[in-house]
Formats: sequence, C-alpha cells, structure tokens
Amino acid sequence: MRQQFFLFASLAGALVLSACAEKDDTVERAFQEVNVIDESNLNDVMLSVADPNEAVAHFQRTIKNSPDRIELHRGLAHSLIRAKRNTEGTAAWKKVVSMKGATSEDRVQLAGALVRSGEWEAAKTQLDQVPPTHETYERYRLEAVVADAGKDWKRADSFYEIAVGLTTRPAKVMNNWGYSKLTRGDFAGAERLFGEAIRQDQTLFTAKNNLVLARGAQRNYTLPVIPLEQTERALLLHTLALSAIKQGDVKTGEGLLREAIETHPQHFEEASRSLAALENG
Repeated sequence: MRQQFFLFASLAGALVLSACAEKDDTVERAFQEVNVIDESNLNDVMLSVADPNEAVAHFQRTIKNSPDRIELHRGLAHSLIRAKRNTEGTAAWKKVVSMKGATSEDRVQLAGALVRSGEWEAAKTQLDQVPPTHETYERYRLEAVVADAGKDWKRADSFYEIAVGLTTRPAKVMNNWGYSKLTRGDFAGAERLFGEAIRQDQTLFTAKNNLVLARGAQRNYTLPVIPLEQTERALLLHTLALSAIKQGDVKTGEGLLREAIETHPQHFEEASRSLAALENG
C-alpha cells in the first residue's frame, strides 16, 4: 500500500514539474515574442526619427548578437547612408545583396549608394541586374540619373518620364529632369519642367533658382510669376543678374543687382560685393 502511495506521489510530482516546465516554456516564448516586437519597433524608430549615427551604433550592436538577420543589415545600410557615410553604406549594401533573402529592392538600394559615391558604372551594373518586373519609382529615378551621367539622353528622358508616373510627389524628379535639359542646352524644355516642379511643390527653392537660370540662358531677365517670399525674390534677382553679366548684358545685370539689394530684407552681402566689383571695373 505504501509503495502505491509513493508511486502515486511520484507521478503527481512529475506531473506538477511537467506542468511547471510547460508553463515556463510558454512564458519564455511569450517574452521572446514581446522582445521581437519591441526590437522591431525600436528598429523602425531608428530608421526614421533617430539620429543616423545613433542608428548606426544600434544596428552594429544588434548585428553582433544576430549576424544572420538580413533586416538588421538593411537597417545598418540605410542608417549609414542617412548619416552620409557613403563608403561604409555601399559596403553594407553589398553585404545585404550577398545574403540569403536579398531582394531586387536591395540591389536598387546598392545602386543608389554607388551613385552617391560617384561610381556610375558600378551603379549601372547593379541596375542592369534588376529584373524588368521590379517597377518602382526609386529604380527608374536611379536609371534616369545613371543614363544622364552617361549622356544617354534618350534613355534618361524615358526613365524620368516613367519615374514621374510612379510617384505622387514628382517635384524633385521633375527638377532633376529639368536640370538635365538645362545642361544639354534645351533651355525651353528645362523651363517647362522647373515650372511643373514648382507647381507640385511651391517650397522647392532649388527648382525656382533653376527656373531663373533657364530663363536667363534665353536672355529673359524677368522673374517668373511664382510664389516667392521677399528673401527668395532677392536671391533670384541676384541669380538673374549674374546670368545677364555672364552673357555680356552688363548694364541689365547691374540694374538687377541693385534691385536685389533693395529687395532683400537684410543686408545682401553677396549681391553688394558683386555690384562693387562691377562699379570698380
């Protein structure tokens, strides 16, 4: 009878220990899932609002514990590019592309890093390996930029046009396309594209300045009818003045410099120096 009691007690104890072990495993798995969720949220924060160098340090630490997780290497590569550490960022994207689970978008990002480093041929090689079915704004924007660098204007125009159609915010790519036209000497085409860029984003001062350059290259020294703050107006008058002087229209340039100085709400040092240089011959 005592043997049966001890056997029952032992079985009961084993069942309790087994139940406790299962409970511990369940709790551990739950904590692991919470940690993964928390880490994922932290990674997202690091990729968006964190200081890029802090993000780099975060991903470098995390990769030491999980060196095979491709999403961490992607985070590191993105963060390095955000921190303008382009050489390191390029190396990080090369690592991502070599890993299991790499995607066509990873190769596009590598091409972008190579463009930032001025490695045009290497960027083209990477883009040539992206399948035609991978149709994204970033892919075609980079295709256009690379074609531009190679002075393949026909391909550049084609890719710019596709990129414009693949984004709801085309102002910056329109500005790039316009600048491409400007460098080719197609001033009217450039003026049209800069105007369209400004209609898409009225805060894009680069496009406003480029628009004035395109007009000045056609000896049109009047400001376009676009939304301008007072300081912007003064800066664009200065740009027009320099354009006029460069083309030999010195008197027009001098008048535009005076207007720029009068328009600027503060002392316009750069325009004042340009005017003084003109007056002193």
